[in-house]
Amino acid sequence: MKHLLLASVALAFAAPAAARDLTIQDVATLSRVGAPAVSPDGKWLVWQQRETDLAANRGRYDLWRLDLGKKGAIPEKIAGEADVNETNPQIVGDMLYFASDKGGDDAVWAMPLAGGAARRLTDFSGGFGGFKVSPAADKLLIWGDRKPGAPSLEPAMVKKDANAGSGRVYDQLFVRHWDTWANGDRSQLFVLPFGVGGATGNGVAIGGQLIGDTPSKPFGGGEELSWSPDGKTVYFALREAGRIEASSTNLDIFAAPADGSAAPVNLTADNDGTDNLPTVSPDGKWLAYFAMKRPTYEADRQVLMLRDLASGQVRALTEGWDRSVASIAWAPDNKTLYITAQDTQEEPIFAVDAKSGKVTRLTQDGVVSAVVPTKGGLVFSMNSLTAPDDFYRLSGKKVSRLTSVNADRLAGIDLPKVERFSFTGANNDKVWGYAVRPASLAEGAKAPVAFIVHGGPQGSSNNSWSYRWNPAVFAGAGYAVVSVDFHGSTGYGQAFTDAIRNNWGGWPLEDLQKGLKAATDKFAYLNADNVCALGASYGGYMMNWIEGQWPDRFKCIVQHDGVFDARAMAYETEELWFDEWEHGGKAYYEDPAAFEKWNPVNHVTAWKTPQLVITSEKDFRIPYTQGLAAFTALQRRDIPSKLLVFPDENHWVLKPKNSMQWYGEVLGWLGKYTK
Repeated sequence: MKHLLLASVALAFAAPAAARDLTIQDVATLSRVGAPAVSPDGKWLVWQQRETDLAANRGRYDLWRLDLGKKGAIPEKIAGEADVNETNPQIVGDMLYFASDKGGDDAVWAMPLAGGAARRLTDFSGGFGGFKVSPAADKLLIWGDRKPGAPSLEPAMVKKDANAGSGRVYDQLFVRHWDTWANGDRSQLFVLPFGVGGATGNGVAIGGQLIGDTPSKPFGGGEELSWSPDGKTVYFALREAGRIEASSTNLDIFAAPADGSAAPVNLTADNDGTDNLPTVSPDGKWLAYFAMKRPTYEADRQVLMLRDLASGQVRALTEGWDRSVASIAWAPDNKTLYITAQDTQEEPIFAVDAKSGKVTRLTQDGVVSAVVPTKGGLVFSMNSLTAPDDFYRLSGKKVSRLTSVNADRLAGIDLPKVERFSFTGANNDKVWGYAVRPASLAEGAKAPVAFIVHGGPQGSSNNSWSYRWNPAVFAGAGYAVVSVDFHGSTGYGQAFTDAIRNNWGGWPLEDLQKGLKAATDKFAYLNADNVCALGASYGGYMMNWIEGQWPDRFKCIVQHDGVFDARAMAYETEELWFDEWEHGGKAYYEDPAAFEKWNPVNHVTAWKTPQLVITSEKDFRIPYTQGLAAFTALQRRDIPSKLLVFPDENHWVLKPKNSMQWYGEVLGWLGKYTK
């Protein structure tokens, strides 16, 4: 049986005799490393690191540095003032650039990489979302929320009406997105020249007459923007706003002169699907990006594309490779691209030959989240189900560990054992899952089972660490965990992912039923008669579906942010393209039968399993009214039930104290019914 541990780079924690189990208090207070920045000479590694301020119920950020050229070097903090957040480190030449809120205002700062005093570079007001330093360190690309068409970063003067009411007025969607009500601002790009005196002033807008958000919202960042090596052009992804914005996935890649002297040019206008991650080669000749073919489908295959910037010719490099590109980085010699992509519960690094498109896998177990090519090899961050992110280096075929950021915090904690299994699922397809055995479970004993269903639905219960749904925490509380990558999951080819469309309650449920049986038949430590089911988002939908379709299997259910009524969801959610694609591509009023076929609300009369319902008031993806409706159904049928509502969370529970409360309620609910 294959263990999902990072075998070649396993955590060097020697558990003492009195080892203990992992708790949510441990996880909530772990340090979290951000994407790495590496100096051009390969000597310095710099990253942002999040620490938990439990009293303030938030995270705060410092900058850390590691000398890669010194054997046995120890990481050192280089920017970490109390109550100040330093983020987004970037290295150009021998200087380190970063964002800081020192003094209460967000600004870009710089300091010598080898050490020295930091100085503030920018003085504009109004805040910003992020920045990128040009290759010659003579310009800053800033993005920030401003009124559409803003000529510079200078905030617009808003005339206040003393008699105005508090109401918001809209005439088109989006009116709200993810967790924020629209206020008319858009994330836009601005360029500030800078030199010895810093980058003063408000810069110049480079978006022309385009109206939209770049980077895209709610999750886009610097990976959606790229400088040309000569600093004269900026490439960026943007979905133009309009009446179809809430039903369109058509992000395009634009090129704009960095001085704002001409309007941006759309380089991918011929593709109505998503184009993103523009990444220019070091020699400036090529633009790499990914493209999806099918409009309105956010989980279509992301194919690596290559554009000759001189001729405009475009090639699909990975058209014949049935995996989806998640990140892109160029080798210094312009001959190879390093990408990450999900593959059977892992997310390794692959090398893609820029001429032939040949794909070669470079790493094995673990989920890689950031890659920086250097002359000395690839520096990257990686995690697994039993290890949070740390930094590693791949030189040739050798992977070496660079950091053990949480070694002290995890010392003395006995982490669980993870094993993968497969079975024949729906459509006679091979389906994968994993089982997690509690570390403290005695030999020959059986553990109650937490059967966790992932969200997405185009997602994966993969070999990754989580600060929200963490299988190791459930195992630390005494529960074995079983999770199945049902039809619709990612990392198994596009046909497998596509199979969930118009099929939400069909093949996925069959896979879950067969997968749970396969796991309990295979692993003797799983107590097949003492199982609770849990899931969030699509997984929460599946909990409501199981209530009506598989009502006698589980001792209890935990449903978090799940769809209860498909009709209401179709009109309440914000990103319409997702819900409409999943049910055939039409609006509810055009094809109600497609939505009603798998609608949990139609089967409430069969519900009987005790359920804990969790929802959040700032969740606009699956609005909290869905959770209230499910709880009402449970209460009206006199089914043991409980409702947990977070007023300050969105589709995810992010605040440390809220996360602890979440686990307290969830584990308490499981304990009540599994004894």
